Amino acid sequence: QVQLVESGGGSVQAGGSLRLSCGASERSWRTDVMAWFRQAPGKEREFLGRLSWSDGDTVYADSTKGRFTISGDYAKNMLYLQMNSLKPEDTAVYSCAAARTPYATYDSWGQGTQVTVSS
Repeated sequence: QVQLVESGGGSVQAGGSLRLSCGASERSWRTDVMAWFRQAPGKEREFLGRLSWSDGDTVYADSTKGRFTISGDYAKNMLYLQMNSLKPEDTAVYSCAAARTPYATYDSWGQGTQVTVSS
């Protein structure tokens, strides 16, 4: 299983920005797709977006379009989530995950990093 480690979470005021990072222990066919998810207290886990290394394609959930940007550094095995114009409802634990294809199950997960947005 691929090891994923997130960093960059913290507390920020509404309207602020944060950049989350996710480092993967390997780059292989098992990590061709990497994605960001979040889970707020009492809510289901929410897909935010994904990056496919094979073609560079990024897909975003409607809730994040225009405010969140996913990027990656292939050479460093790093995935990033730039979050702008943060809102209190963005408060959640943010996790990265990896899958073999865009339609496969995400079978590697990081431990998550807490993001708290205050009004």
